[in-house]
Amino acid sequence: MAVRPLVAADLEQASRVCMAAFMGSVAESLPALGVETFSRIASVEGFRVRMAQDNLMFAYAQEERIIGIAELKEGRHVAMLFVDPAAQHQGIGKVLMAAMIEQARVEVLTVSASLSSVPAYERYGFACSADAAESSGLRYQPMEMRLAPRA
Repeated sequence: MAVRPLVAADLEQASRVCMAAFMGSVAESLPALGVETFSRIASVEGFRVRMAQDNLMFAYAQEERIIGIAELKEGRHVAMLFVDPAAQHQGIGKVLMAAMIEQARVEVLTVSASLSSVPAYERYGFACSADAAESSGLRYQPMEMRLAPRA
């Protein structure tokens, strides 16, 4: 089991992991528009488009099976962090978060956390930074984490 860069051959598995985790913990709290918006974001094509941008994507793989994914946008914003529902509560999210922190290029890392994931992000060291909001049907809590200065 290891964290490695997400590659194009992983995109179908990554999309499935995201959708399974999202449908199991977030979707029921959102309007249909939010589910539709996230489905586009987590689609293979959505991943492919962002992979060509300034986004670092990580996979947590067990043999050939992707069981966790993470995405760091522009070295400053946690865009995604999802773990297969069958593999949650085993420290995989923490390992993926550490990989993103290591690659961060800012002093303050941000995330727009789904409301159900706020406690997890608080455990990682994030704090709420503004009121909860909604965009394209996705409800989120802006959060941030101050990072230790690099030598």
